[in-house]
Amino acid sequence: MFHALGLDPKTEIVYRLFLDEPELRLDQIVARVGLSEQEVRDALDRLADLSLLDQAEVHAAGQLLFRATDPGAGLSYLLSRREAELAKQQRGLEAARTAVSTLTAYRTAHAPRGYDVVKRLEGRHEMCERLAELAELARIECLSLLPGCGQATDDLDAHRAIDQRALARGVRIRSIYQDSFRNAPETMRYVNWLGNLGGEVRTLPSLEAPMALFDREVALVPLDPGNIWAGALELRSIGTVTVARLLFEEYWRRANPIGPTPPRDHHDLSPQEKELLRLLAKGHTDATVGRRLGVSLRTVRRMNADLTGRLAARSRFQTGAEAVRHGWI
Repeated sequence: MFHALGLDPKTEIVYRLFLDEPELRLDQIVARVGLSEQEVRDALDRLADLSLLDQAEVHAAGQLLFRATDPGAGLSYLLSRREAELAKQQRGLEAARTAVSTLTAYRTAHAPRGYDVVKRLEGRHEMCERLAELAELARIECLSLLPGCGQATDDLDAHRAIDQRALARGVRIRSIYQDSFRNAPETMRYVNWLGNLGGEVRTLPSLEAPMALFDREVALVPLDPGNIWAGALELRSIGTVTVARLLFEEYWRRANPIGPTPPRDHHDLSPQEKELLRLLAKGHTDATVGRRLGVSLRTVRRMNADLTGRLAARSRFQTGAEAVRHGWI
């Protein structure tokens, strides 16, 4: 509660005791708060520094007696000081924002046309090299959309050291995988490893195309979503990167936090099952649904048969009709 005013948890415990009993001896405080004598002395020093404690007086028994100041006056002083600190920080933030805007505008105005705004990356090797370079240079965040049923083992091994270094220097890593990645044990192990280090992972049943963003400055998008290794465009246009990031944040809002199994709704439907019903209702074939979900044709048919059985339907059409009637879609 008092953390925003500069009180750490141990100091707050001692101060709360003073709010109940404004005058206390050192031995009384130690006995009641469950802290060591040195911890209590440190807390008393902190309270004195914050003008929440008067100087100690010698008690009749020869022990020091500590007296709290008037809470209204002391806390009002702390609040005023905190407000002044925040105002100073806000002024610094505004100055930093102005400097960033100025430098960004200068860079955009003087950027070599055709490189800083758009750069074409050809083939898998060039794309992987550039992704690694951008991840190594990241200072703030790395965001990625990762469709499909998992990543190649070689790619995962290459990413481990890069991601570990990025997280160690304070870069926030957020990734959205497709639910089908759960069928790839190596990718599952990598995602769990990343989460344990502080990376954030969520999932969606369907993702249209991969994308990577770095520090709100660079976006990598595929030349052809149907053939992600054909090449990519490295985009540095402020407007384009902003739109790409807004798209990522919308996906992130809808995505499910990673867990042992995908969450189910009140109809006992997984996100993947709901997406399958939605795609079938729009007239997609089983093959198209499989590509969109990142699963095999056999898996699509198995899921479809399971849903048909749960709805007691006899045909594909009836399955859709019953799903609507039950409020599943």
